[in-house]
Amino acid sequence: MEEDIDLIRVTNVDYVEGYTMDLEFSNGKTKRIDFLPLLNGKIFEPLKDMKNFIQFGLTHWTIEWFNGADFAPDYLYKQGIEI
Repeated sequence: MEEDIDLIRVTNVDYVEGYTMDLEFSNGKTKRIDFLPLLNGKIFEPLKDMKNFIQFGLTHWTIEWFNGADFAPDYLYKQGIEI
């Protein structure tokens, strides 16, 4: 059975270390995500600098960085490892 995650959102974020964060989702599950392999493309390039990467915030649906970069919550959910 496949989960319906179309309307999922990030409800909490905990920075772990390096480029790794634990994200809690609206379905109650928490997933650990290593963002470094996901930082591809012009908007994500500045986030490879750790001082930029740690400048993130939780919006009403996902996490967003200082430069406006963000990921769709369903994408993050699929990338994460359940903890």
